[in-house]
Amino acid sequence: MINAAKKAGVKRVIYTSLLHADRWTHWFSADHTKTEEALKASGLAYTILRNGWYWENHTVAIAPSLAHGALIGSAGDALISWASRQDFADAAAIALTTSGHDGKTYELGGDKGYRMADIAAEVVRQTGKPYVYQNLTEAQHAVVLEQIGLPKMLAEVIAGVEAQGVATGVLHEDNGQLGKFIGRQTATLAEAVAEALAPAA
Repeated sequence: MINAAKKAGVKRVIYTSLLHADRWTHWFSADHTKTEEALKASGLAYTILRNGWYWENHTVAIAPSLAHGALIGSAGDALISWASRQDFADAAAIALTTSGHDGKTYELGGDKGYRMADIAAEVVRQTGKPYVYQNLTEAQHAVVLEQIGLPKMLAEVIAGVEAQGVATGVLHEDNGQLGKFIGRQTATLAEAVAEALAPAA
């Protein structure tokens, strides 16, 4: 895509990468680090937005798991700087439409770090129903994901990313850069859970 962009006369690329991509030990980050390297060597003007985890990556599981009383995962008690898809999209729009970002790499995460157990506790607060975070081993997590319908390979990738990546704390960032970019507070835990619990329109 970078080569095609050059041939097409594109002058500037905004790339959405992965928060702390160069600190990950799981292979998942390699797609991003290698793309960053290729982009820097391309001669194109570039800005790299290293996005953290979207709230939606985990809150999407709240409604279907509420009846079972547990949110599963293998992220342990690592702090995660979640923000919403909208937060990250707005940052990208600002990077695209304002100057001063060429050649820069931004580490972007939500204003406050939370743990998976915090999501479960907020669900309890908002619903009054029993609900906990159940931490699993990587293998257990993959099995459960496969049991609920994910292809085996995808289930193993998701479990590996959580257990070998997220659980190490690599998705925690407290520099406040995302909030500065968008000029407002990033989506809070309470807001993310409320949105996940809201009835579909």
